[in-house]
Amino acid sequence: MHIRHIAGTDYQDIIRGLDDWWGGRHMTPGLPHLFFTHFQPTSFAVEEDGEVRAFLIGFISQTDPRQAYIHFVGVDPRYRGMGLGRQLYTRLFDTAGARGCSEVCCVTSPVNTGSIAFHRRMGFDPLLGDAEINGIPVHRDYDGPGEDRVVFRRPLTVDVLPDR
Repeated sequence: MHIRHIAGTDYQDIIRGLDDWWGGRHMTPGLPHLFFTHFQPTSFAVEEDGEVRAFLIGFISQTDPRQAYIHFVGVDPRYRGMGLGRQLYTRLFDTAGARGCSEVCCVTSPVNTGSIAFHRRMGFDPLLGDAEINGIPVHRDYDGPGEDRVVFRRPLTVDVLPDR
């Protein structure tokens, strides 16, 4: 397996199986083709035998160029637990740091306990929100009515923590 920059040609293959990767949840609206076209320098795919096994869509903020943002990450369920997410995040950290970023931000759903645990292992801290769910700070209606999110921030000076 190797990591490379995402390509526009990856879009159809990833979208075709994306909802299955999330157990049938309808995730494709959150991943329009424009990310595969306009954010290639900060977005990556893990490829094996010509197939994408994992990907990360990231970008440098237009509002604050010191900040990178991770928009979407997916790992084929058959390849989870192999460190692919960690490798993708590390690649983005290195790329963003080389482009002058000092921090990386991202969001996840408060019900996605696996994602919350992963982000904490990767050195992210949840930002204070306007509510708390199961001890986690949450930003209510962050992505619209009923779309609460945990907002994470990670300075790029933090070392990635070892696997636990």
